[in-house]
Amino acid sequence: MEKINAVITGIGGYVPDYILDNEEISRLVDTSDEWIMERIGVKTRHILRPEQGSGTSYMMTRAVRQLLEKTQAAPESVELVICATTTPDYHFPSTASIVIGELGLRNAYGYDMESACAGFLFAMESGANYIRAGRYKRIIVCGGEHMSSMVNYQDRNTCPIFGDGAACVMMEATTEEVGLMDGYYRVEHDFDHLHMEAGGSARMPSHETVDARQHFVYQEGRAVFKHAVTKMADAVDTVAKRNGLTKENITWLIPHQANVRIESAVARRLGLEESHVMINIDHMANTSGGTLPLCLWEFEPKLKKGDRIIFT
Repeated sequence: MEKINAVITGIGGYVPDYILDNEEISRLVDTSDEWIMERIGVKTRHILRPEQGSGTSYMMTRAVRQLLEKTQAAPESVELVICATTTPDYHFPSTASIVIGELGLRNAYGYDMESACAGFLFAMESGANYIRAGRYKRIIVCGGEHMSSMVNYQDRNTCPIFGDGAACVMMEATTEEVGLMDGYYRVEHDFDHLHMEAGGSARMPSHETVDARQHFVYQEGRAVFKHAVTKMADAVDTVAKRNGLTKENITWLIPHQANVRIESAVARRLGLEESHVMINIDHMANTSGGTLPLCLWEFEPKLKKGDRIIFT
């Protein structure tokens, strides 16, 4: 029996039209373009405004619609939709069920996966395993966030970092030696430096939590920076060694777009030239679960079959 691999056969994406630049942010909070660019590297970010659309499903639906149009895939041929997001429209129903309903994917089932910035990688690995097992032949994996819905625009340390957007990939079965070949995945229990304090079942919404502004992203940037550089580089190094990859034959490194200094530090540690690193944080910002597929979407014209790509 031939080995089945899961290969990406299409990419779609969507970002809102409204662009929030550093000049406008500096009128909301005590910051400046120079401060933001030096510490984060974000110049502009896309923001989903209420008058344009509502929720993460709005963006994912448009990304998937573009994907179907580009690939000319029939909606009824899609068997599974996985949506990686930490900003679902609702606790339930799932964002995936809304996307499926909006686009008439009548033969698909779907679910959401909440793993923050790593969500798209976890979702892609999960989807690939369905294909490898022979369960499905064509699935769609989405990654996207409505980050502006959970950003405190009174906090100068976090509000310049994040933006909104969504992208998706189609994954299909192949017997060729291409596709998602390997992965190294871990989670950390220590979440003191990056979390949302309230809104879940452990601390449900109340007047107290709302007044204390505990329904926004909380982050200690310095601790997260140090952790991210080490863990992202370690993961890439592990996968590269396991698969005989070096700086000479890695075509692209696609790092999570959290901070331009993090991306540069990871690339330096691996000895990779920045020309082989996908970076779009300057105009896309950090879209959490959306950063990796949005990189694929934006850099798609530069990609070709046989490229060796490492996500982290």
